[in-house]
Amino acid sequence: MRLLLTLSLVLGLASTAMACGDGEEGAPTATPAATEEASPEVRVTAEATPSPSAGGDYVVVDTGQATCYENDGNAISPCPSPGESFFGQDAQYEGTKLSYQDNGDGTVTDLNTGLMWQKTPGVNLTWNEAVVGAEAFELAGYDDWRLPTIKELYSLIDFSGVTGMSAGDSTPYIDTDYFDFEYGDTSAGERFIDAQYVSSTNYVWATMDGDDTVFGVNFADGRIKGYGKEMPDGSVKRFEVRYVRGNADDSVNDFEDNGDGTVSDNATGLMWSQADSGEGMDWEDALAWVEQRNAENYLGYNDWRLPNAKELQSIVDYTRAPDVSGSAAIDPIFEVTQLDDGEYPYFWTGTTHLDGPEDIRGSTAVYIAFGRALGYMEMPPGSGNYELLDVHGAGAQRSDPKNGNPDDYPYGRGPQGDVIRIFNYVRAVRG
Repeated sequence: MRLLLTLSLVLGLASTAMACGDGEEGAPTATPAATEEASPEVRVTAEATPSPSAGGDYVVVDTGQATCYENDGNAISPCPSPGESFFGQDAQYEGTKLSYQDNGDGTVTDLNTGLMWQKTPGVNLTWNEAVVGAEAFELAGYDDWRLPTIKELYSLIDFSGVTGMSAGDSTPYIDTDYFDFEYGDTSAGERFIDAQYVSSTNYVWATMDGDDTVFGVNFADGRIKGYGKEMPDGSVKRFEVRYVRGNADDSVNDFEDNGDGTVSDNATGLMWSQADSGEGMDWEDALAWVEQRNAENYLGYNDWRLPNAKELQSIVDYTRAPDVSGSAAIDPIFEVTQLDDGEYPYFWTGTTHLDGPEDIRGSTAVYIAFGRALGYMEMPPGSGNYELLDVHGAGAQRSDPKNGNPDDYPYGRGPQGDVIRIFNYVRAVRG
């Protein structure tokens, strides 16, 4: 349990106590900094934060998942031991814990990454408005705010979140002790899960039927998707916006081929298997596959694990896509199996996705699509004619049932007909 301490800090610089005016029309309204003589209240997480693995400046923050789950979503307590089914999942490895400081002036500092975030989003904006708005945005005396990259934005995701069947049955995938968050306004015709936060990372290709696309994180349903900048009816899509400030270069990989079948990321301190599993498997078998590799002292090491969602997303190369680079969205230092149909696999993580009705919640696990994130779209709607399209972009994060038969989902699942594979691939990590 987190204990929140209230600290009073005296601001030594008058500039950080400045009240900020509104941005230009259409830009989000800044939360004013304190103008009274009293110092702003500052809250921090009173919990020691483990040091990140030896590496560079790219800190991969933990997912926040603390419970182990079976295929059917039932919690396992205590978590499995080595040799038992479902051993090696996300909750069994402690990473760099989520840790924030509320600065009391409308900003929140991530104590791990050093990034400073806008605490309260403004009005929803179009892509162009969000870009222009960042240039005019001022908050807490700072005017160097920007849209976050998709990796920066994803660093905030917290997989203790739950997607139920309504807002009242759900928990946001972001720490609401520090960040303000609202579900979609169902009274205005939105779905409660309409809480798509936009990033600065454009998809280098296109989704759907040629849509100009930008990546975003949905903190209501716990996914990364590529979103078209226009709605199907031709209107311009509006996004949630949370600006950030800090060094964008800190989330850049620095890969090194170790010449022994492993690749080190000197930026994060993680070591990866250069090759993938070469075959697909369900989630339980993916966990077991890694344990078998450890028993064999795979590539000279016996402490491999299935990466969590944030670790695996950290090695996505968003400058690549099959239709642009002729490859998966990953640095070519890695080997990626190509499927018989020419597509690239989805890759399992050890992170359970608490999504859906209560009776099946926890029966899916997170994967990262390094190839096209495919879905079956009925074109036109109601025609019975389904087209297989890249609906969310290479680099999307979605989830699959942990086990079952993909043939039970002939036209996928969900609003965009997400292709269900179940037999996904594995890339092991250590560090």
